Amino acid sequence: MSISPGLLTFLSDLKANNSREWFAANKGVYDLEKGKFDELIDSLIVAYSEFENMDGVERKHCSYRIYRDVRFSKNKDPYKTWFSASFSEGGRRSGFMDYYLHIEPGGKSFLGGGMYNPTPEQMAKYRQEVDYNGAALRKIVESSIFVKTFGAAEGEMLQKVPKGFDPSPEDAPYLRRKQLFYWKHYTDKEIVHPNFSEQLMADSKVMKPFLIFLNTTFFDKETF
Repeated sequence: MSISPGLLTFLSDLKANNSREWFAANKGVYDLEKGKFDELIDSLIVAYSEFENMDGVERKHCSYRIYRDVRFSKNKDPYKTWFSASFSEGGRRSGFMDYYLHIEPGGKSFLGGGMYNPTPEQMAKYRQEVDYNGAALRKIVESSIFVKTFGAAEGEMLQKVPKGFDPSPEDAPYLRRKQLFYWKHYTDKEIVHPNFSEQLMADSKVMKPFLIFLNTTFFDKETF
């Protein structure tokens, strides 16, 4: 399956007319495109279940609302100008690092995964694991297929290695990480292509060892 071209048109129009009045007038188009996207989510849950534990995971556990929470934001636009979903064992609120799918016109669509907003406890566990076994992480994210697919790491970094660590030069950049995530962007042409789901699954399988590293670091290793 692929993304509906109509969804990209709707999102482009929404970006230019981000108001409750315009959305209400175009609610029928939204419902139509949301229905198509929901069907894609259903098919992706099945596809991910071939190599992830998706038992009990339903569409509602993966999808995100289009309505923005503007209470604490300077940006008062009422709607997101993208569709998104994430896939993992237990669903998006499970706490597990997941496969995040973001659909936005203009080549801004991507598959991402990693530590975006780690808790202090997760950050401590991550640095301890890198200090103990950084070679395992480097073997994954510096492999040729991973670099070819996702490129360089994204996210904020500390200026220096945290106190208490004396890492090798190879591990130092990973210990300085405050965030560590990777993404692969897709063109609009790629996401509306009939084989987009197959490409997404191939890229997700490349991402999988990285997510396993994080999840086994953050959670009981017997879980995986």
